[in-house]
Amino acid sequence: MNSNEKMAELLLPEIDITPDYYEKKYKPRSLPEGARVTRIAPSPTGYLHLGTLFAALVNRITATSTGGVFYTRIEDTDKKREIEGGIADIIDGLNRFGITIDEGFTAADKEEGNYGPYKQSLRAEIYQTYAKDLIKKGLAYPCFCTAEELDSVRKIQEEKKIRTGYHGEWAMHRDISFEDAKALIDEGKPYVVRLKSPGNEENKIVFDDCIKGKIEMPENDEDFVILKSDGIPTYHFAHAIDDHLMRTTHVLRGDEWISSVPKHIQLFKLLGFKPPKYGHISPIMKLDNGAKRKISKRKDPEAAVHFFAEQGYDSESVIEYLMTIAASDFEDWRRANPDKSYKDFKFNLKKMSVSGALFDSDKLNDVSKTCISRLSGGEVYEKLTAWAKEFDEDFYKILTEKPDYTKAVLSIDRDVPKPRKDIAKWSEAKDYFSYFFEPLYNNDFVLPENIDPADAKAFLTKYKNVYNESDDRQQWFDRIKAIAPEIGFAAETKQYKAEPDKYKGHAGDLSTVLRIAVTGRRNTPDLCSIMQVLGHDRCISRIESAINTL
Repeated sequence: MNSNEKMAELLLPEIDITPDYYEKKYKPRSLPEGARVTRIAPSPTGYLHLGTLFAALVNRITATSTGGVFYTRIEDTDKKREIEGGIADIIDGLNRFGITIDEGFTAADKEEGNYGPYKQSLRAEIYQTYAKDLIKKGLAYPCFCTAEELDSVRKIQEEKKIRTGYHGEWAMHRDISFEDAKALIDEGKPYVVRLKSPGNEENKIVFDDCIKGKIEMPENDEDFVILKSDGIPTYHFAHAIDDHLMRTTHVLRGDEWISSVPKHIQLFKLLGFKPPKYGHISPIMKLDNGAKRKISKRKDPEAAVHFFAEQGYDSESVIEYLMTIAASDFEDWRRANPDKSYKDFKFNLKKMSVSGALFDSDKLNDVSKTCISRLSGGEVYEKLTAWAKEFDEDFYKILTEKPDYTKAVLSIDRDVPKPRKDIAKWSEAKDYFSYFFEPLYNNDFVLPENIDPADAKAFLTKYKNVYNESDDRQQWFDRIKAIAPEIGFAAETKQYKAEPDKYKGHAGDLSTVLRIAVTGRRNTPDLCSIMQVLGHDRCISRIESAINTL
């Protein structure tokens, strides 16, 4: 047994298997050629962030477009920062927004797939097996430096204007002997395991980023930590082993990780693994006093994905909007394919923004209005009541008291070639539909300035006596036009425009009076349909109330 092998046994005596065991256990996936295996690997240290949802979408659609696999892995090695319910918040959030998970954590308490466990804290033995192999090969070693010693070295480097870090001559335990290491361990000195980097900062590595293109960086020469003093791996080490054994083909992640690529590529090579393809996603940006900045957890409520759920943005609308950010050619595709699922879109990573797209709430609202306008009345009912049940219990009770009536309300102006686009989020529905529900209805009956109250009263009095709820739209409007000349209004708009001095207004003005009397609004969906859903008695009651007010 040589000194490196003795060192490996000294540091990790309980590990008695070799990497070959795991290579056989986690065999390459049997997938079609070109299929991409992608993942997200969040830490349960906070709520689901918009950036995480965006990255998950990019990874999901990349796998979908190629017939591949998208999985979730929980990186929970930093137990100090982990929050209770963190895993549930992330996985439930992805499920809420329709990010289908093929493998890994498909729910907070459920793992699926043959490449687990998918939680890093349960994979310690795997990491230690590969660490022991590196030590045997002389590619890793124990470091006994204290935090104070490392801080002292950093200060000296800063004073001498030398690049900080544990590298070269500053790597104090790089060549520690077995005997010295054993003596320190026998004394009870804590230690970490560091990679013995063969790199040289003077050399360059070049890699083709799937999103940003060709990137050139200095080679890693830092002896960074791979196992912490408690035997738990650092992110860098766990990432390399997990992505290899889970057979990840494409690592698509935030561009804050670009600086780590030299370390990661070096690790893959030293471990004897084929590196995955890397693609670095630019952050979603926001305008702040004319300047661009990253969307912020601290400053921006929309940074938390829960914000969109609470506001009532339909999950499909949010994803549809994020697709416009993710792919520069998505909107053209959507115009050509208005009825297809975004999952049918052939996603190309090269179409992503290199610098970061701006979050545009107005555009989100426009996209959301379009998505909601395509839903049937029944679909709106299911989605609206589900939202109200969670976020507005009083509204939920009103909506569900008479389901068939509510569905009829929500179906108005939907089954038409160009449906109205009035609602961007479910939280707007309570006010928008309030005149249909007596507990929410309030009518101040304010007439347009061009309508004399006496004329409005005369019109409503006459209309009350001829209203027939079985009329179709044309018959309904014909009754208004028939009354118009009797009180000095033109029956046709073109008549009024031809001789405006001859008339007080036109039939359209009178329909506005009726609209205000019945709904309290000047702008609504088709009024004939509204009155049919409200019913004869309620419409007459509201018309009489308006007459009395006048």
